[in-house]
Amino acid sequence: MSTDTLVRPDTTTDETTDDDTPKFFHYVKKNKIAESAVMGTHVVALCGEVFPVTRSAKPGSPVCPACEEIYKGLRKGD
Repeated sequence: MSTDTLVRPDTTTDETTDDDTPKFFHYVKKNKIAESAVMGTHVVALCGEVFPVTRSAKPGSPVCPACEEIYKGLRKGD
């Protein structure tokens, strides 16, 4: 059995900008937004991105192109 410590490599994502605002806002289920904001649980966006909700989108905010494409393909009530 090995007792070596594994070092996690530094990773970056282009989902955020330098000022801590998201590059895109994602589509997620409404009933999960408040739970995530209060409890810190993670949500899964339509595009598959997994993250905790930390900010709310304002009208005109940039939307994830993949989420938007999937959303447009959904039928009412899905």
